[in-house]
Amino acid sequence: MNLPETFAARLSAADHPLIGLWACSGSPVMAEIVAGSGVDWVLIDGEHSPNGLESILAQLYAVSAYPVAPVVRVPIGDTVIIKQVLDLGAQNLLVPMVDSADQAAELVRAIRYPAEGVRGVGASLARSSRWNRVPAYLRDASATISLTVQVESAAAVAAVDDIVAVDGVDAIFVGPADLAASMGRLGEPSHPEVVEAVLASLRAARRAGKPAGVNAFVPEEAERYLEAGAAFVAVGADVSIVARASEALADRFSGGSAGETGSAGSAAGGAPRASY
Repeated sequence: MNLPETFAARLSAADHPLIGLWACSGSPVMAEIVAGSGVDWVLIDGEHSPNGLESILAQLYAVSAYPVAPVVRVPIGDTVIIKQVLDLGAQNLLVPMVDSADQAAELVRAIRYPAEGVRGVGASLARSSRWNRVPAYLRDASATISLTVQVESAAAVAAVDDIVAVDGVDAIFVGPADLAASMGRLGEPSHPEVVEAVLASLRAARRAGKPAGVNAFVPEEAERYLEAGAAFVAVGADVSIVARASEALADRFSGGSAGETGSAGSAAGGAPRASY
């Protein structure tokens, strides 16, 4: 039995930027709908969403029938949490709030077995090895896992050259919302200073020969970063899509009686107001 190719392998082989959507609702049904939409990758979010191990596993099952790369974002770069998520069979990890090369190097150790790392050995009991049905899983496990780290603070941008140089970090993913907050621009991910920090991170990744992605839920921002060379972009989330579409329907058929939020969503053309 062979495991699917990693997100890193797909990025390397792609002849176009990979477009993704977030699955934030915690629902495997919603995750499956997103996976069948035609996007290239799906982010199953464990940081800002009501997801635990059981719901992440259910969503991994739900999206496995579709030709997308499932990426799981853990809530924190904790060795124990990473071990558990890897044993669920997640092959592509996204770790938030990585501010230094030392932190990135510790994450590489968390995804690798000894002697190169500290991952606990329990794959024979877990979906990661398909319960020992994947030949030589322990020997080859590191080749079945990709690690993307999030650059989403002023400190991370200052250290981005060192972060992307870490062996075992396959890609970086820039989060403009938290980056803006760390720069004193809370709620302003489109501010020129924030945009320049994002672009600087993309340039650093390009110098290192590694792919960089951006979270950009506003279409014009996604297009800007794609033109700047982003290798992958997240362009929306299940919950935001449903929220904006339901507001638009309410505005159309009930005259905005759902309240000011619905009207504002409709006025924005159905697009979320910020990048997360």
